[in-house]
Amino acid sequence: MNSHTKHIIKMMIYHVGKIIFKLQDQWLRAKSIYLNIETAKHFKTCGANFHIDSPFYLWYEQYMEIGDNFNSSPGLRMECIGEWNGIKYHPQLIIGDNVSCNFYCHIGCLNKIVIGNNVMLGSRVLIEDHSHGTADDIDTPVAKRRLHSKGPIIIEDNVWIGENACILENVRIGKCSIIGANAVVTHDIPPYSVAVGVPAKVVKKISSRNLVVSEK
Repeated sequence: MNSHTKHIIKMMIYHVGKIIFKLQDQWLRAKSIYLNIETAKHFKTCGANFHIDSPFYLWYEQYMEIGDNFNSSPGLRMECIGEWNGIKYHPQLIIGDNVSCNFYCHIGCLNKIVIGNNVMLGSRVLIEDHSHGTADDIDTPVAKRRLHSKGPIIIEDNVWIGENACILENVRIGKCSIIGANAVVTHDIPPYSVAVGVPAKVVKKISSRNLVVSEK
């Protein structure tokens, strides 16, 4: 086999490979679109342009209300607790428009979680409005304790939550606030604030023009 023939064969293999790769990519895109369309049907309500990358985990979607342009990277775990250990609950998970979740976010709702418009979650953010039991049943095995919520979580519009942050029960995060990476939010955060730490504390206030106006 001469060099010219070898070159022709190599080019044929190259172009066939490109065609196969393109067809595979188109198949995966079509599969993703179909999966998202089917998934959206199970929500209580779902807006336009809904998209979640696989893999993802959803539980009791009938209690979830999703706005327009929801987008999530792979690994999303979003669950409403409709029943646990034979006890029925009536959770509400309401997500506004233009919300995005980075990799491996976890949203767990027993009571009520409201996420406003234009909220961005970094990777591995935890938002959970409940816990396993109270001090009254501390001797009960954890998995068998009654789930308990101290109150809802409200995240107002235009909030940015950094990577690995935890938002716990009975808190409100005011609009246009920033929650730093690895923060644990256990109390209300006022609007236009930067909060960091464990537990999270406000370290800066921001003006409506995103200029720092005071520091603590």
